[in-house]
Amino acid sequence: MEERRKKEERKEEEWEKALLVGVDTGQEDDFPRSMKELGELAKACNMTVAGVVTQKMAAVNKAYYIGAGKVKEVTEYAKALEADIILFDNSLTPSQLRNLQKETGKPVLDRTALILDIFSLRAKTREAKLQVETARLQYLMSRLVGMHDALTRQGGTSGSMSSRGAGEKKLELDRRKIEHRLSELGRELEEVAKERETQGKKRQESRIPKVSLVGYTNAGKSTLMNRMLETYGTCPGGEEKKVLEKDMLFATLDTTVRNISFGNGREILLSDTVGFIHKLPHGLVKAFRSTLEEVKNADLLLCVVDCSDENHKQQMKVTEETLLEIGAADIPKIIVYNKADLCRENEEAAETDNESRSGRDLGMGSVRLPEVIGTDKIYLSAKSGEGMEELAQMIQNKVFAGYMRTRFLFPYEKGQAVSWLMEHAAVHAREYTEQGIAVIADCHKADVGKYREYVVGES
Repeated sequence: MEERRKKEERKEEEWEKALLVGVDTGQEDDFPRSMKELGELAKACNMTVAGVVTQKMAAVNKAYYIGAGKVKEVTEYAKALEADIILFDNSLTPSQLRNLQKETGKPVLDRTALILDIFSLRAKTREAKLQVETARLQYLMSRLVGMHDALTRQGGTSGSMSSRGAGEKKLELDRRKIEHRLSELGRELEEVAKERETQGKKRQESRIPKVSLVGYTNAGKSTLMNRMLETYGTCPGGEEKKVLEKDMLFATLDTTVRNISFGNGREILLSDTVGFIHKLPHGLVKAFRSTLEEVKNADLLLCVVDCSDENHKQQMKVTEETLLEIGAADIPKIIVYNKADLCRENEEAAETDNESRSGRDLGMGSVRLPEVIGTDKIYLSAKSGEGMEELAQMIQNKVFAGYMRTRFLFPYEKGQAVSWLMEHAAVHAREYTEQGIAVIADCHKADVGKYREYVVGES
């Protein structure tokens, strides 16, 4: 662990040099953006981008992914740059991987392997480590023959697969060993899933609404979580309750759940989970299924969007597709357009620049604040706190829509029911009278029905 921490803290000039390679077949919605994102992924994996090579082709080459002539160009360019590794912006077949490494003489990783490597570095909790190792081994299963040197830089996260490469310098992870390890991981994950299920049942019984932050990686979910904790957290000043926020793809992987109180007895459980990304490996989505249960079981989703990013519409599409894949597409949502302060700066810069450039392409300066229509969308700045009060009110309007102010009168022998309401409802008043215990509370409609015989008034 200490060795990994030191490696992450190395100066940039000591990082591995990576050469990025991509093929534009015309099927990509935004190929340049995908390549730029590949560079950001490399940075998140302690690499610096030394160069970029792209090629336009109607279809990828079955043997090398890129054209045979391009392979020579990549080989020479990698040597000239003294690149340590070559990264491809798409999944490679085992044969392509094997052929490319043989021709270039360099370790080769595709986008999927790179993301898995990042996840290996970022995983902190036992569950996340188990999930990442499961996804990695499933990926390696069909690629053992072609991995060669690339295997030496990909390490596991726990157990026999630890130390990020040291245990894989020889191709000894044959299919039988991988299957055995996957079985062990499966059993361990089942245990963790049972624990999570027990926790989920307790939360369900508590009647406290569950709200999940979802969205593209680096959209500002963790910053929003921390801002909510600062403003409405139940443990004021509790820095240990905050989550890591960093301008980096997949800075955090582990799901965190925090209690947020808006006052008047209104509380929610707010969860922050792994971010989504273009071409997110299916194996990771599958491996993280138990973690993503927090999203599936939410009463409300806060879909966080970086509106200062010119590609925010494509990122929203990726988020929608991922939610559909995990079965959470039908959960009520609030679209949170974050980083509105940066977006306005871009607008002002665009307006100033437009006066001098007379309608020329404005690039990032053309980003505009999305039009907010209705009550399900809001723009704010989680960093500055602008718009947080409005968001808090929107959340309450959504999750407490099924609640109603109710007056109860319980006989003294029903003190247990009063205790239950004190724990599971927003109790505004409690008075001991000659007739019994009078309670005024905001209750879920189901709870009102549960104690209907003791109701003396509703509003």
